[in-house]
Amino acid sequence: MNHPADGQMWVLLGPLALFALVSSITPGPNNIMLASSGLTFGFRRTIPHMLGVNLGFTLMLVLVGVGLGAAFEQFPWLYTVLKYAGALYLLYLAWKIALAGPLESGAQRGQPFTFLQAALFQWVNPKAWVMAVGVIATYTPQAGFYFNLMLAALVCCLVNLPSIGIWAAFGAALQHVLHRPMAIRLFNIGMALLLVASLYPVAQELAALV
Repeated sequence: MNHPADGQMWVLLGPLALFALVSSITPGPNNIMLASSGLTFGFRRTIPHMLGVNLGFTLMLVLVGVGLGAAFEQFPWLYTVLKYAGALYLLYLAWKIALAGPLESGAQRGQPFTFLQAALFQWVNPKAWVMAVGVIATYTPQAGFYFNLMLAALVCCLVNLPSIGIWAAFGAALQHVLHRPMAIRLFNIGMALLLVASLYPVAQELAALV
């Protein structure tokens, strides 16, 4: 399949990076676990856990994308359905983020997660599935799909690592701040608005059809 000739993917890189940042840095199972691990075991001992989340999700994104890519070739309409369904799901996710309550610390563990444990956890992490489908359906143009998928995976990998690293390195401080009712409300509303803003390519496409 040829690379996209119209440069559509390059236009989407900014919104994709914003989506990856908001999705990676907002509270979720991975970040709560990394914050707890960083507080309990320190940053250095949490590095395998952090790398497992990062590379495990990147591999998951590619594998899920390859499967969806084959389906898109057989059923082109499926891409459009997933794009708008994914956008609606992300709006729902933004709403949930805006209304989220204080974080709860994860259970204390005797040993930090290993690289393999963290990588395998992505396949049972609902947020990881939402992120993967969102990237594939909303930010990966169908023209030149496989090239775009690899580029999207690279962007997500590069943005995700420092984002989750913040939770591992500053987990204790973040948990303290985010437990303040006003601070958590402002943080979550801000992240929700950024998530909605990252969907502007879909909104522009819909506006062009009206």
